[in-house]
Amino acid sequence: MTLDAVPIINLGGRANAIPEADVVSQVAGAAERFGFFQVVNHGIPEAHLDEVWSATRAFFSQDAATKRQLNRTKENSRGYYDRELTKNKRDLKEVLDLAQVPFPDLPEDHPDNHHPVDGLNQWPELAGFRSTLTRHLHDCYDLSLWLLSAFTIGLGEAPNHLRGAFDPLHTSFVRLNHYPVDDLLDEAEAADVTPLGDMALHHHTDAGALTLLLQDEVGGLQVQSAEGWVDVEPTPGAIVVNTGDMMQVWSNDRYQAALHRVLPRTNRTRSSLPYFFNPSYQTDYEPLPGSVVAGDTPHYRSINWGDFRQARADGDFADYGTEVQISQFRQ
Repeated sequence: MTLDAVPIINLGGRANAIPEADVVSQVAGAAERFGFFQVVNHGIPEAHLDEVWSATRAFFSQDAATKRQLNRTKENSRGYYDRELTKNKRDLKEVLDLAQVPFPDLPEDHPDNHHPVDGLNQWPELAGFRSTLTRHLHDCYDLSLWLLSAFTIGLGEAPNHLRGAFDPLHTSFVRLNHYPVDDLLDEAEAADVTPLGDMALHHHTDAGALTLLLQDEVGGLQVQSAEGWVDVEPTPGAIVVNTGDMMQVWSNDRYQAALHRVLPRTNRTRSSLPYFFNPSYQTDYEPLPGSVVAGDTPHYRSINWGDFRQARADGDFADYGTEVQISQFRQ
């Protein structure tokens, strides 16, 4: 994969319900060559994104004891965590995970609105926080469904070919990331957990279909290319999009789930907000028939998203063995 700069794609304000041919071509081309691109004129108001950033800063500015009242557990993956693992190494970051409920008219603790892998959202008691992040979850969901159409059209399928895996049931969530300069754990706490690695966030691919990312002006995000690691430069008003493992499977390796990482910063903290667009846990995915070209065969056997996500969540929470990868399902 050759990459000098991450492509920037203008979505034209999403004026049309179905992406136009030019946008489809750019999205499919970026997914094939890079697995990463940025979108501008994406339809999410800048004023709302400013509110999201304000809410994020307000949450992470609280003291550790207050944030840890929302600690996630192995049984409840939603909440705060300051010892996340990637590739069995501890990242230099703290996170707050909040799931999007598929049925907002039902209580969040209703059985239809969560799954054993997820648990329940834990909301901080900050004015306006819940309403701001709830709106952001829905804005990202709408944009992701629109982009999903572009991905599927690019594979020669109908615009809504994959929509049933995400609508109405889906398991998407937003993560608030904060990367400090120094370790958040004191010496005694650090001695009892996996040691820090050499990255703020270690190299990985995202497990689901696609990810929408807000990053601040500090930078540090990098994507791997044939020439090495390339910076994903912060672009005012833009949202970074990257292809996930699931999309690579559906496309039979035509679309690439690119490795990416975050460099540690020694003089400034950094924040980012990824939205992970994921289907229902009942979804079984494998290469789409239209993605298997003449003379080729499906590269993967069927994968159940619920099982795959559970294994990935276990590996992120603590060192429970090798982190599951789609390569384990190759045939």
